[in-house]
Amino acid sequence: MNKKDNSDKEKFFAVNAINWGHKWGYRDSTFIMNDDRSVSMTGSRYELCGIEMPDFIPYVEEMLDINIDPDDTLVEVENKPVRKARINDGFSHAVKSEFPEDRYTFKDDERLMHSQGQTTDEVYKALYLQIDKMTDMVFYIESEEEAKRLIQLATEHQVCLVPYGGGTSVSNALQIPEQEQRMVVAVDTRRMDAIESIDEKDRRVTVQSGITGGRLEELLQEKGFTVGHEPDSIEFSTLGGWISTNASGMKKNRYGNIEDIVENVTMITPGGVIEQIKPLTRASIGVKPQSMLLGSEGNFGIITKATLKLHTLPDVQTYNSALFHDWDTGVDFMYELSQSDAVPASARLMDNAQFRFGQALKERSRGLEIWMKKVEKFFVLNIKGFDPYKMVGTSFKLEGSHQEVGFQQSHLKKLAKKYNGLIAGADNGKRGYNLTFAIAYIRDFISNYHIVGETMETSVPWSKIHTVCDAATNRLHELHKKHNIPGTPYMSYRIPQIYHTGVCIYFMFAISVKGIKNSIDIFHSIEHSMREAIIENGGSISHHHGVGKLRKDFMTDTISPASIELLKQIKHSHDPNNIFGIRNNVFYD
Repeated sequence: MNKKDNSDKEKFFAVNAINWGHKWGYRDSTFIMNDDRSVSMTGSRYELCGIEMPDFIPYVEEMLDINIDPDDTLVEVENKPVRKARINDGFSHAVKSEFPEDRYTFKDDERLMHSQGQTTDEVYKALYLQIDKMTDMVFYIESEEEAKRLIQLATEHQVCLVPYGGGTSVSNALQIPEQEQRMVVAVDTRRMDAIESIDEKDRRVTVQSGITGGRLEELLQEKGFTVGHEPDSIEFSTLGGWISTNASGMKKNRYGNIEDIVENVTMITPGGVIEQIKPLTRASIGVKPQSMLLGSEGNFGIITKATLKLHTLPDVQTYNSALFHDWDTGVDFMYELSQSDAVPASARLMDNAQFRFGQALKERSRGLEIWMKKVEKFFVLNIKGFDPYKMVGTSFKLEGSHQEVGFQQSHLKKLAKKYNGLIAGADNGKRGYNLTFAIAYIRDFISNYHIVGETMETSVPWSKIHTVCDAATNRLHELHKKHNIPGTPYMSYRIPQIYHTGVCIYFMFAISVKGIKNSIDIFHSIEHSMREAIIENGGSISHHHGVGKLRKDFMTDTISPASIELLKQIKHSHDPNNIFGIRNNVFYD
């Protein structure tokens, strides 16, 4: 390995990135409470930025049945406690001898940033307590050759490697196992962010795995293309992360989930390179080894690149929305929509609590706007008979040709009318769609005020939607009472994805933990029990967030013992020394 590095490209380091090291999102984007208890979002990246939202704190207080004291806040640990690095001298010496100095770092802030994902308990510990176990070194790979050599050195010196993408995991997948006694090296892939080739004729693009979704779309759209994969985390998550978690995006109705988009994956493992020699449109070649790379969660090796399907940018990109009288009616509408041939790229249904959540994030109105909103409100509530405490909302993003989109719009109007719904227009649809990216910041904001919240998702057959929603809600209320938690628990849910046979349900829940000892442990146990209730009533352990460590206990309810044993044998045969020892899913005894 040549220690000389003549590249003029500025090297990426996580500590210098524009996104937070521990919280969610960009450093310049955060929610704050103003002196009048209105809420604002800093920066200029999102539609919510720069406006005053006076209704959000009252909404939170109403739903949780608590009073928020603006002066009673948790204080983030400024000088974060850092555990001493465990150094393998032989490995460290070899790395220093063979690689340029800018490839690796032992700095405490880099180690901290690479030792957590974005689950509530991980972020809470990073902000207010202490991360349980940390990575010992961070290595930034820049090529497949470097990945191969790093794996060789780790094997020779018995060092544990942990592949790292955007750090957006919400399954404790990046949590270092307590039983791991070896030196742990986080292998950050984000310097490998180039498009290697584009085949415009065959509609394929080969891309390095460390590219973020936002950057990928930026580069492709400059050339008139898209891959269409748009998860909520698109700004920060990476291609390698999408593959390793078997991800889904908001526009999957048109472009598919990640398994539909990816044609080929290259992974460097201790046993060699796993890939299909050529990307093929489709081929019957028996069991495809690379299929096991989807959802591999860092257990086998380092994903270095993938070949994806390309689409030309659609002629039309627009939005729509609709209101329905209650959740049951909204679900019936979504079911019939799913069985039609006019499904928009994205179709989402929000329950009443989540619909009101969105309304609480609206700007303070003035003058003519106040009068117009009163007129609009009177029409919806009095003329159409909508109950503000029962009504639900849908939002749609439509993409395609003028003919396709026109047909979909016409069908939405007819179907909404059938279910006594009210078409609410493109502006509301656009706001509902884009709100997804901004509301992710709210969790870290409300944690300042002793409120702990999380999201969880599941896939559910159409026939089990109401059963699963009721079971999760009831379990939350039972445990809230059992632990004598103040106030009332918050629960809301939405359907962000629809399929022919079922849906994805996305839950948002929160509790006030003021004065509660071991609050984060209690919250974690509540989440685990809610997941049990979901599974017991017909839901899956996850729709698109993966298994990690958070949900691995539920795998025995998901696949057969023989299936689990097969996965363990594959892991052992290709990584007998357990170099990739992150211990996610069921690949370990």
